[in-house]
Amino acid sequence: MSQISSVAKASLRRITAVGRKEFLHVLRDPRSLALGILMPLIMLFLFGYALTLDVDRVPLAVWDQSQTPQSRELISRFEGSRYFSLQLRATSYPELEQAVDRRDALAALVISPGFAGILEGAGEPVLQLLLDGSDPSTATIAQGYAEAIVQTWSRQISMQQLYRHPAAARAIPRLEIRPRIWFNTDMVSRNFIFPGLIPVIMMIVAALLTSLSMAREWETGTMEQIVTMPVRKWELIIGKLAPYFCIGVVDLLLSVGVGYYVFDVPLKGSLLLLSGLSLLFLVGALAVGMLISIVAKSQLLASQLALLVTVLPAFLLSGFIFPLDNMPAPIQAVSHIVVARYFVTILRGIYLKDVGLDVLWPQALFLLGFAALILSLAVMKFKKKLG
Repeated sequence: MSQISSVAKASLRRITAVGRKEFLHVLRDPRSLALGILMPLIMLFLFGYALTLDVDRVPLAVWDQSQTPQSRELISRFEGSRYFSLQLRATSYPELEQAVDRRDALAALVISPGFAGILEGAGEPVLQLLLDGSDPSTATIAQGYAEAIVQTWSRQISMQQLYRHPAAARAIPRLEIRPRIWFNTDMVSRNFIFPGLIPVIMMIVAALLTSLSMAREWETGTMEQIVTMPVRKWELIIGKLAPYFCIGVVDLLLSVGVGYYVFDVPLKGSLLLLSGLSLLFLVGALAVGMLISIVAKSQLLASQLALLVTVLPAFLLSGFIFPLDNMPAPIQAVSHIVVARYFVTILRGIYLKDVGLDVLWPQALFLLGFAALILSLAVMKFKKKLG
């Protein structure tokens, strides 16, 4: 037992020595500190303020050919909604077209001359909604808002008809839908985006920082000295990862703090579980950068590989912004090997749903296996390089 303890202490001393050397290099290199601390902060504020999926105050143009109290009431419904902002009351179809062409209006409502006839049972009112399809996401959401406003107004008109002509009314079954939103009750897109932003930032920064570690030794010609050091391969890798692990922890604390105190993103789940799984993900992200650094002897090539391996998958295939269910089957299959996908699921589950490890254990198991696999590959590849 004492022999095992002495071996462990010796390994710890060697890891500490390598880690101290790497810490000094990071502290003496302001670019690394700026990349590790300032870049995540910039990304947090930039994405937090600029990136939103909420569609509010859609510019609206209206051409009211009816000019009746009924048409004005419907227009007032659009004006009173927070989803639309009435910008133009047109008097002709070309005027509407010009407004949409200039993007002065993203939606245009055309009310037919015989619109008021609905109250007297003279047929259905004719409404036309023009949408700017150059922004399909906004157009689709605006269409849903407009349909909801019109349907609400139409139900009220139907009730008026029923009260005015009760003898002619038929027995119509009443079906009422009462939607209830779980988790993100106010449907604020920031609460959905911010938890997904944390894995993207951690993946990019961690892999980018560590990808330069070994490559820098190759370029500066100090790799030969490292090879001759009485340090095992895994001890050297862990020691080199230590300072970047600390930077990653600082980034994690900044991300959670900025989300909670600046953007009011609620954290409904366990902070302890969030911290533990985040550190596990951080180890895997650092291992990716270390593996890239071992493979690439050039810092330029290592940084390019790190961006290619982390940025594109983290943004496109993690479910951070784009729903994976809408992607083609082959792309969905590829996304299963993207580690950020599983961490995005974990963070949204903890942040929004307050779920625990009993639900998130498959994702946690993948993070553990990924970190162990990539670290093992890094050690094996480094051994081959030395040989």
